[in-house]
Amino acid sequence: MSNSLKFYIDGAWVDPANGPATGTAGGTTLDVIDPATEEAFATIAMGSAEDIDRAVAAARAAFPAFAATSREERLALMRRLLECYKARYDAVADILSREMGAPKTLAHRSQAAMGTAHLSRMIETLEGFAFEELRGSTLISKEPIGVVGMITPWNWPINQIMCKVAPALAAGCTMVLKPSEIAPLNAILFAEAVHEAGVPKGVFNLINGDGPTVGEAIARHSGVDMVSFTGSTRAGILVAKAAADTVKRVHQELGGKSANIILDDADLNRAVKLGVEGCMNNSGQSCNAPTRMFVPAALHGQAVEIARTTAERLKVGAPSAADTRLGPVVSQVQYDKIQRLIETGIAEGADLVTGGPGRPEGLNRGYYVRPTVFANVTDDMTIAREEIFGPVLAILPYGSEEEAIRRANDTPYGLASYVQSGSLERARKVAAQMRSGNVYINHPAWDAGAPFGGYKQSGNGREYADFGLEEFLEIKGTVGYAP
Repeated sequence: MSNSLKFYIDGAWVDPANGPATGTAGGTTLDVIDPATEEAFATIAMGSAEDIDRAVAAARAAFPAFAATSREERLALMRRLLECYKARYDAVADILSREMGAPKTLAHRSQAAMGTAHLSRMIETLEGFAFEELRGSTLISKEPIGVVGMITPWNWPINQIMCKVAPALAAGCTMVLKPSEIAPLNAILFAEAVHEAGVPKGVFNLINGDGPTVGEAIARHSGVDMVSFTGSTRAGILVAKAAADTVKRVHQELGGKSANIILDDADLNRAVKLGVEGCMNNSGQSCNAPTRMFVPAALHGQAVEIARTTAERLKVGAPSAADTRLGPVVSQVQYDKIQRLIETGIAEGADLVTGGPGRPEGLNRGYYVRPTVFANVTDDMTIAREEIFGPVLAILPYGSEEEAIRRANDTPYGLASYVQSGSLERARKVAAQMRSGNVYINHPAWDAGAPFGGYKQSGNGREYADFGLEEFLEIKGTVGYAP
């Protein structure tokens, strides 16, 4: 990857501000680790506040002209970008598998596919979006907010990049992206697609780096009009504090501890099986994963056995193997955190059904975690309160439907909820009482048009389709516009 030691600023690949990234006399570098082998396979340049200054300056200079482009011009640009992304699709999927450990099948069918899905949907959204509306004599206009700083995570990397870049382009904003330094190479491939598509100079800029240096510089910068951040709640709080002095818009998609309520009339086998798989997909590294499974106390034993069987059938192994369902988690830091929380669950008295500490049998290298199920979990246990971000499921027995709803909502998070029932009417009534940004009834197909985002400490604002586009727009009222 020829551009891994450079940044993309003002339409060109350039050296860091403090010189070529050599790791010695030049700029700072960071190794990219393959989580399946624990070995470095690439090196990236790490940015500084000076690099952010350069990128923001380029974005500010480009903003007036890009904000003035027509809908048709932006649509043509986004359609070219879609074709350039598709031309790199396999390369993006392969690098995602390598840098974050996603199984090849998941990387190709889901991870890389999110880029195509979100950009395609945003093109459709822009085609019919109303930027102006006349209310009496007042013109209501929706205008691009300005320069957007974007900070994205490592767990669904291209998904979150496209969820920010696509609506920003549609709105007429310019931008500076800081992808996760743990999984940064897919962003470099994306930037190459941006360049090939002919995105005007300065509209899109890419700086690699860590949160305390580059992320904070973006959040604090007076030349950034909005920060769009996806990551942990802890980091989101720091971003919001850093952004406060400049009173910029802060758009956040943060952590979750999503409840999955299985009602007593649900198809128990299907509900539990899909609940386990949903929790553990992507090695449990999804912010909206259904990690707390509430089951009727009378069905707890049956549910536990279904969960055990399902979890034990999930093949953990090398991302390159065709039959692998779960690859490694992304890093040593993540692995150690998950191990600590599994051990805490045991120490606090939860019943370990399957899995547990350590690597799966036969895997003595790589950040592999055993698919783990706990039963008889209570609300006060750490594994029921903290986001684990690994393939770990907590099963919690409940008495009444009202109790399940109350306990499911008893969390500082509010990203997603799941409801399983044999009665759609009953499921709808429960869904209406869930304090979360999304509710999924009976494990439906994914919808690129559903608003995505959270209540409470899971963030603010929404992504996807017109809901995502609205976040990048300011509203202006021109009073007396019409006679």
